[in-house]
Amino acid sequence: MIKRDLIKSYAKINLSLYVLGRYKNNLHKIQGIISYINLYDKIYIRSINKPKHIIKFYGSFSNNLKNNTISKLLDILDKKNLIKKKYKIEIKKNIPQQSGLGGGSMNAASVLGYFIKKKIVNISKIDKIEICNQIGSDVLLGLDRKNSILLNNEKIKKFNSKIGLFVVLIKPKIGCSTKEIYKRVKKFSKRRIQISSEVFKLKSLKSAKNDLEHPAFTLYPNLRKLKIFLSNVDQVEFVRMTGSGSTIVAYFSNKKSAINALKLVKKNFKNYWSILSKTI
Repeated sequence: MIKRDLIKSYAKINLSLYVLGRYKNNLHKIQGIISYINLYDKIYIRSINKPKHIIKFYGSFSNNLKNNTISKLLDILDKKNLIKKKYKIEIKKNIPQQSGLGGGSMNAASVLGYFIKKKIVNISKIDKIEICNQIGSDVLLGLDRKNSILLNNEKIKKFNSKIGLFVVLIKPKIGCSTKEIYKRVKKFSKRRIQISSEVFKLKSLKSAKNDLEHPAFTLYPNLRKLKIFLSNVDQVEFVRMTGSGSTIVAYFSNKKSAINALKLVKKNFKNYWSILSKTI
């Protein structure tokens, strides 16, 4: 059997997100607290003696993934003549699309991280940033999977802090339009995130918020219903939408409470995707 390497591409969650204003290019200034959970796509990779790369997706959430972040990454690396070989990359998609969990961005980050670690690609820090930004705004976050604060000057501050919370995730069959949600942000937040490991403590996380919830809930009322439902579950610490949705996340300090919450979710929202996971 031909040897291939396995890369685990973990899902990203936004524990908070503040919209502070706009840049001159009309993109929004945001700050956020970022973490990761023990849910991941499996990426199998090996070099091949072929004229072109081969990229295949399979699994529950693999539909319509032709123009993907891994293809973009390989195109960039080929054009820059940074990789000498071609690769076969097979991705089992366990992270839903349009969920606010950064599945596509983390796929590209995980493959680039693999190339760097294996010394297949040798690039400077500036080149890393440039390549990641060409693919997507979240890709740079996934190169070093640590709890992070995303600053409004587009810099990232990484921390070794552990959060240690159990999470119940629920996603309806809809996907949210990030563009439409940002268009409906009418007021900008004046709140700034303290650049400290203290922000990852439970007390601080409970008082945080996601500024995109209000416009998202206006566009997609079912998301509001999910948050209200989860907020009334026993022993839940807090409930928050991740990114621009459509996944709603409930956070728990102990596993038993999270398991009980998941049972209630599956009973009441049988047609929705839902799982139990943990921050890593």
